[in-house]
Parts: sequence; C-alpha cells; structure tokens
Amino acid sequence: MVSKHWLAAVTFTTAQWILAATPQTTASQTPVPQPAPAPSSFRPDSSPTPAATKPATLVTPEMRGDIFMARKMYREAAEAYREAPQDNAVILNKTGIAYHQMLDLDTAKKYYERAVKVNSQYAEAVNNLGTIYYAKKSYRRAVNQYKKALRLTPNSASIYSNLGTGYFARKDYKLATEAWQQALVLDPDVFENRSTRGVLLQEKSVEKRAKFHYYMAKMYAKSGSNDRALLYIRKALEEGFKEKKKFEEEPEFAALKDLPEFKELLAMEPRVL
Repeated sequence: MVSKHWLAAVTFTTAQWILAATPQTTASQTPVPQPAPAPSSFRPDSSPTPAATKPATLVTPEMRGDIFMARKMYREAAEAYREAPQDNAVILNKTGIAYHQMLDLDTAKKYYERAVKVNSQYAEAVNNLGTIYYAKKSYRRAVNQYKKALRLTPNSASIYSNLGTGYFARKDYKLATEAWQQALVLDPDVFENRSTRGVLLQEKSVEKRAKFHYYMAKMYAKSGSNDRALLYIRKALEEGFKEKKKFEEEPEFAALKDLPEFKELLAMEPRVL
C-alpha cells in the first residue's frame, strides 16, 4: 500500500485556471446561432441599433481538466485530459499528475514517461517522474531524475527541494542540506508552499520527520530566518527529536540562544513516541 505523499507545485497560468463560473461548453455543445428578432416598424427619428453579439467561450478538454483539478476531482480531470490531443507533453504531464493525486503511481508514471518521450527537454515531467521513483522508495533513481531535471531547469527551487529530499532519504545529509540551501536561495518560501495544483510536483513526504525538521531548523537558522528556525525546532521536538543538545552545540543556532522562545522550546519535555 502506497502512503499518501505531500505534493506541491507551481500554479498554472491564469489562462488555464478557469473559474467554476465559466460555462463548461464543449465543441459539440457550441450554441447554435439564433435568428435575429423581426425588426420593429421603422421610425425616422429612432433607428434601431442591433445588439452586439458576444461569442460563446469554448472550453477545451484541457481547460475542463484544469477546472476539475482545481476542484480536486482528479478522476474527472484525467478523463477530460484524455480527450485532448495526446501528442502534447504538457497535457500528458497533467494527466500523470491527476493519476498521481489518486495514488495510481503506475499509470501516472506511464503518462510522465510519454510526456518525456514527446519532449525530452520538458523538465517538469522529468521531475515528476522522479517523484514516482521517490514514492516507490527507489531513491537513487529519484535523485538521478531530479539532477536530470536541474540540467534542463537549473534555477528551479522546487526541484532543488526534491533533490534534497532524495538525498535525505539516502541518508546523505550533507548533500541534502546543500540542495535545500540552494532551494532556499532561489525561493525563500519554497518549503512553505502547500499548493496541490500545477505541472511540477514538489515532494514533501519524508519518513524521519523529526530529523527532517531538525535540518530545516538548522538551515533557516544559518540563513538568519529566526522565526522559521524556531518553528522547525518546535516541529522537531514535537516529532520526538531526541538529540536536543545539538540545538545548543551546533554553531548555526548560536544566534538563537538568548531568545526567550528558544529557551522555552528547549525546556519542553520530549515527546514519547
């Protein structure tokens, strides 16, 4: 049984995300033009002005799929995307995300692979394929996919975040911290993003959450973001992090030592798991 993963992503463009109020008209449902109303009796002092005709908005299968994704109706989204042209890497990738959200990892993987086959330079699909390997605990393959995606998009904070998580799963904490640090440089809010819509997935599921939060706290403390460092110290302790002395001994936490909040956190009783 596959555990449910936290996914995050870059949001779609405004043109793709259609509000629920948009009429969901397909090509086969385009309104038939109605005959113009019979003109009224002509009066020289008042010539009638024809009303402007506003063309109906055509909602494509991709747009319908995006609407369903926004509503978290993933099965309906997948069905809509499958009605769209299947030679489009973006649509194939979106289809994969829909199945990914349903935890149908095998089908999601097939669509990501098809997207990469259509466009080998499509970094989002390469990254998302990496999240499949991560979910299946094939961490070496996941790391390789993330590194491949970064060669295509070297300034992606989300992919660097994924790379760090992959290294973390392999217990390579040094490389994990370096990757996360680079992600933080590129986007200070990268680890706070909790959106579930988009074309690029961000893997947030880690098994050793206490240690993960410890490294997050250490990284934020090093960058001078004290509030977030304190937040992750609290999370680490609440998850049962037992090496509390590290918060007092590691040089990254030196600037926090005199803060009342820091002292209060270290005075907390460790959680019994």
